[in-house]
Amino acid sequence: MGKISVETCEIEGLKVITPEVRGDERGYFMETYQYNDFKAAGIDEVFVQDNQSASKKGVLRGLHFQIRYPQAKLVRVIKGEVFDVAVDLRKGSATFGKWHGVLLSEENKKQFFVPKGFAHGFFVVSDYAEFCYKCSDFYHPNDEGGILYNDPEIGVAWPIPEGTKLIQSEKDIKWGGLKEYKEKYLG
Repeated sequence: MGKISVETCEIEGLKVITPEVRGDERGYFMETYQYNDFKAAGIDEVFVQDNQSASKKGVLRGLHFQIRYPQAKLVRVIKGEVFDVAVDLRKGSATFGKWHGVLLSEENKKQFFVPKGFAHGFFVVSDYAEFCYKCSDFYHPNDEGGILYNDPEIGVAWPIPEGTKLIQSEKDIKWGGLKEYKEKYLG
């Protein structure tokens, strides 16, 4: 190890990774992912897909999960800044329904590891943001699930300025809350 530092979170499995950045007059270099370093840090995932999205200020994506094909994700921001959130949906977890958020930006270069069994989403804080993430399983369009971003039972403290008109997808507006999740998936 040594090329990354890893912070554990109060929710088991979530990790914030800060890479070693080497810079000089030319710019900088960093390894964003190296299997052996991540495995030594307790992240032993095989990632099969990389995704990238661009969003403008006020976009809120999530909270998403896949139902039958859960994905672990390693997320980071390469342009701008987002507030990234994971919600524990693991059946029997002591922290079920709890959330953790982290500010990810091109400046801090932090990454957020979200294991399988979590809902995930983010809010764009800067004028524009580019968001990259690795997934441990392929995207299955008929396997999407979600939870409403502002479900009071979860209580995510999104840093949304007063008067902000959120930009969301139609499906993100229609998700149910944690109560509906429990009824539908946990019986």
